[in-house]
Amino acid sequence: MLRIGAFVRNPMSFLFARSANEERVAEYVIREHGRGRGLSEILQDHYVRNRLSPRQQARLLEREEVIRAVSTNDLDAARRYLSGLAA
Repeated sequence: MLRIGAFVRNPMSFLFARSANEERVAEYVIREHGRGRGLSEILQDHYVRNRLSPRQQARLLEREEVIRAVSTNDLDAARRYLSGLAA
């Protein structure tokens, strides 16, 4: 019943909801980057590719915690990598 109540309060909230997969992959990306791996390399991992589409990966790069965790150069390189997948 709580879910219905939340929906009634904000019927468009589902548009902004993040999936549990996205949460786990964001944590994985931040953890792996902290270990010294490049962001583009991490996005090529089977773990990431099997759980998120290229579009979802691009959305992942817009998350505040990911932006704070990685350098601007890494973000730019990862965005170029993802735009190449979309082409």
